[in-house]
Amino acid sequence: MESIAISPKNALKPREIAGNEDTGLLKIIALVCMIIDHVGARICPQTRELRIIGRIAFPLYMWCMVVGACHTRCPWRYALRLLLVGVIAQPCYMLGLNHEWTKLSVYATLFLGYLGIWGIRENKGGSRYWAPLIVLAIPCFVPMDYGWRGVLLIMLLYLARQRRGSILAVMVAYCLFWGGTVSPEQKFLGLSLNDLFKNIPLLSTVFREFSTYFLRIQTLALLAVPLMLWPRRTRTPLPKWAGYAAYPGHLLILWLVELSMGIMTMAQSLKLLFPWR
Repeated sequence: MESIAISPKNALKPREIAGNEDTGLLKIIALVCMIIDHVGARICPQTRELRIIGRIAFPLYMWCMVVGACHTRCPWRYALRLLLVGVIAQPCYMLGLNHEWTKLSVYATLFLGYLGIWGIRENKGGSRYWAPLIVLAIPCFVPMDYGWRGVLLIMLLYLARQRRGSILAVMVAYCLFWGGTVSPEQKFLGLSLNDLFKNIPLLSTVFREFSTYFLRIQTLALLAVPLMLWPRRTRTPLPKWAGYAAYPGHLLILWLVELSMGIMTMAQSLKLLFPWR
């Protein structure tokens, strides 16, 4: 029987994106988790569980941007939208989360991460090498939400996007590294984690080792991994403007709630926005 040669063009190639491509659904889930996180940060700071749920939001937004970077037909428009929303969102970020002008919102992190991806994809003038270095250097001098760690994770997820195993490996390794700077969580839903399985020595030892490394606030961003790896191709309808308006919009609402509860005053708000007055 005559053998048929398979050319490289006919060989099976990995998908451009191995994980979840339903960015509409992911953005809705991320928004809900982000609102819960910010409520925990400003209104219910004693409820640690709200901050844990909030760890899901940023990885989902990063993954959505990786998917968007692969599908966009006009990279510079994508970058411009991120930049404009970041500029509009900055005062809302300051008011809602009580930050000063000296710290930029997460949109600055997303913007730099996208520029790094753009440089890697285009590779003009060797941009796959110098673009990531530049965008990683900027957060070292300009404070922003999640900083250089967030920018680096965005680019790593882009590089790992074609294999689900690679996405998982990047997230596990990076979240363990990220969480290593904070103490393990002691309680969840009112239960002392140290007391779990205390009457079963073997299970108690195993759980103690597990909690030492995995039950840390930033390590718990791993809760987003199942949603990222879900091979969902169906698109949930979500207007583009709604996805971008959600971030500054919920921060403005949060600020109004803080004003009504006396957590922040109008005088404090004006001082944040106009510190030179």
